[in-house]
Amino acid sequence: MPTTPLTLYTHPYSRGRIARWMLEETGRPYDTVLLDYGTSMKADEYKTINPMGKVPAIRHGDVVVTEAAAICAYLADQFPLQHLAPAVTSPARGIYYRWLFFAAGPLEAAVTAHALNLHPGTPEQSRTAGYGSYADVLDTLEIELERTLDKGSYLCGEHFTAADLYLASHLMWGLQFGTIEKRPVFERYIAPILGREAHVRASAIDDELAATMQGNPAQT
Repeated sequence: MPTTPLTLYTHPYSRGRIARWMLEETGRPYDTVLLDYGTSMKADEYKTINPMGKVPAIRHGDVVVTEAAAICAYLADQFPLQHLAPAVTSPARGIYYRWLFFAAGPLEAAVTAHALNLHPGTPEQSRTAGYGSYADVLDTLEIELERTLDKGSYLCGEHFTAADLYLASHLMWGLQFGTIEKRPVFERYIAPILGREAHVRASAIDDELAATMQGNPAQT
């Protein structure tokens, strides 16, 4: 049977790097459509893919998926032979969902608010924010990753999943740009994950695209 075509819509300075890494983990061929901020990303043609005018997005046949966490979850389920998600009936599926959505929800929200210096000032505001506080989120993650590394290498034990890919991506960028405090367990957790062949390949592709764009300022 012919392979259903896969297309990635992205920019090398974006969360599209997460989606590319996930695509590389699947081992499936895909096309790349490179978009520019403020021009092609906001054009009517692309807004038929994502009305928000943001990347990443993927098209898989007639199916369009936006949001990096959703892309990771979708691809893990579409290509089960790569074992990028626990079986639906496995108890580990709950752990997988928990930390995939923790990273997409409380972690990203808290880190973004921290970077913008938007901190809940009262207990009532912390409750309204949902994630509580930046410290609550990082402390929770630190405790869980300490437990994780006491038992294995990954969130679901000894097997790497899309939840590890997504969480490690956020930690990598946060540590690099100073929006996430450097804590030893964060660095210990991401080190082997960032060494995966798929991540190395994906990073090389996006780094090359970024270098090309730097030579053409109109594209950035």
